[in-house]
Amino acid sequence: MKQFDYLILGSGIAGLTFALQVAPRGRVAIVTKKDRAESNTNYAQGGIAAVTSKEDSFELHVRDTLEAGAGLCKESVVRTIVGEGPARIAELIALGMRFSENEQRAEDGSRELDLGREGGHSKRRILHAKDVTGREIERALLAAVSRQPNIEIFENHVAIDLITSQKLEKAESGKRKADLKNCCLGAYVFDKKANRVGTFAAPVTVLATGGCGKVYLYTTNPDIATGDGVAMAFRAGASIANMEFVQFHPTCLYHPKAKSFLISEAVRGEGGVLKTLDGKEFMDAVHPMKSLAPRDIVARAIDSEMKKTGADCVHLDITHKPAKFIIERFPNIYQTCLRHGIDITREAIPVVPAAHYQCGGVVTNADGGTDIAGLFAIGEVACTGLHGANRLASNSLLEALVCAHRAAEKILSAPLPKSDLKIPVWQSGNATNADELVVVAHNWDEIRRLMWDYVGIVRTNKRLQRAQSRLANLQQEIQEYYWNFIVTADLLELRNIATVAELIVRCALMRPESRGLNYNLDFPDLNPDWAQRDSVVRRGN
Repeated sequence: MKQFDYLILGSGIAGLTFALQVAPRGRVAIVTKKDRAESNTNYAQGGIAAVTSKEDSFELHVRDTLEAGAGLCKESVVRTIVGEGPARIAELIALGMRFSENEQRAEDGSRELDLGREGGHSKRRILHAKDVTGREIERALLAAVSRQPNIEIFENHVAIDLITSQKLEKAESGKRKADLKNCCLGAYVFDKKANRVGTFAAPVTVLATGGCGKVYLYTTNPDIATGDGVAMAFRAGASIANMEFVQFHPTCLYHPKAKSFLISEAVRGEGGVLKTLDGKEFMDAVHPMKSLAPRDIVARAIDSEMKKTGADCVHLDITHKPAKFIIERFPNIYQTCLRHGIDITREAIPVVPAAHYQCGGVVTNADGGTDIAGLFAIGEVACTGLHGANRLASNSLLEALVCAHRAAEKILSAPLPKSDLKIPVWQSGNATNADELVVVAHNWDEIRRLMWDYVGIVRTNKRLQRAQSRLANLQQEIQEYYWNFIVTADLLELRNIATVAELIVRCALMRPESRGLNYNLDFPDLNPDWAQRDSVVRRGN
C-alpha cells in the first residue's frame, strides 16, 4: 500500500494546478496513464477564455456563456468561474506560461497579450500560445511540479476503481449500502510496466481524468480519453449528469493519414470560412454569426450538408488571409497540413466533425466537491454547471484552472482526517491470463462504431434504443471477461468506455427535447419542463 495526503488521477491542467496548490501541505501522488505530458490539455490548440481587455467585461463573457449553454448553465457558477479567471491567469503566467503577445505596447511599455476570438464569443478574449496553447500550459505546469519535492508522479499507471468506505463496511457488516455513509479512501491502480495492482490510499482523491472522446469512432481526443473518471465515480455511487451533451468539434482534418488532428476554432475566429466542396458559403443561411456560430450549430450544419450532398467532408478556407499571417498565427496547423500535402495558404482545408468534449460528468459544485466525501472532480470529468447544454469555446481550460484552485482552497481550509478502516489488498482470485485478446479489440471497435452511428450529432429514440440494447449485451460480455481474466490496461479502458457509452445513451433517452448538443429528431423543439433541469443518473436507478 502507498499512503498519501492527496491522490490525483490525471496530469492535465486541472490535476497539475491542484497538485501545486496542495503540495506545501502534504505528500501528493499524481497517477497518469501514459507519460506525464499526455493529456487532453496537451492537445488543446485554441486557448483560455478570460476577460483581460478593457473592451471586454465579465457581463459579456457571462452572457456569451449562458447563450451557448442553451438555458442549462448554472448562472452562479458561471459568474464565479468567469469572475475568478483573470487572477488564475496571472498565477499561470507567474509560473512561466508564455502566452502570445502582439506588437502593440501598453502604457507601461510592456507587450499586450494577443487575444483571439472563437465561436460564440462577442469579444476577443482567447489567450493563446499560437496554436499549441495546451502544450505550452503542460510545459509550464510540469516544470513547476518538478520543483516540488512533495509531488510524486506515477507514469504508466491506470486507476481501476475507487475504494469507498461504503463498499468496505458493507463487506464487513453485511448492511445495505444505502444505510452507510459513503467516503472515498483512495484507488486500486494497475502498474502497466510491473504488471501488478497496487493500493493508493489518501483522505483526498481528485478525479482530473479528462473526457471520453474515444467512446466515439472519430474524435479529436488522444487515446487516453476513455471516460475513466466518470466510469469509476459512477461505480462508486456518485451522481453523474448531462452525459447526453457531447460536443462534436466541427473541424477535424479529413485525411486518411491524419489521426484525429483538430483544426482550431481560432482559424474561423481569424476569418476562416466554411464552404461546400464546390465553394459555396453555406453557414450564411444557418446563423447570423455564420462560420463563427456556436459549435453545436456549426457541427449540425456540416453534418446536414454532408448528408444532403453525399460529400465526405466540407472545406474550411482561410486563403484570403496573407500567407505570412497564417503561418505565424497557426504554425502547427500549417506544418501538419503541409505534411499531408495541403498548403493552407493556397488551398482550403478538408474538415469533418468529430467527438471533442463532454459537457456532462460527475456532479460537483464550483469547489469540485462530489456527493462522496473525500472525492473531488475537476476539469472535463466534472459537471459544474458552467457549460450547460453546450460549452462555449475555450471555457474548459478556464474551468479547470479556477475549480482546481477552489478545490485546493476548500480542502486546505477544512482538512479531511485519515480513515481508520483497513483497506484490503487487491485480490485477483481465480482470474487467469486472457486467452482471446481479440474479444477486447472487437468489443472496443463495436462500441465506438455503434456510438458514432446511433448516438452521434443527430439522434432518434429508435437509434438510441438500439444502442442501449446492444450495449446491454456488450456490458454482460465485458463483465464476465473482467471477472474471469487478470486485468490489462486495454480491458480496463474497454470496461470504462462501455460504462460511459451506457450513461450517454441513458441521459439522451431521459431528455424529451432538442437542446444544445442533444439534437433528437423525435423531439426537435425545446421542452420548457426541461429548462434548468439536469438528467442525473446514479448506480441502481
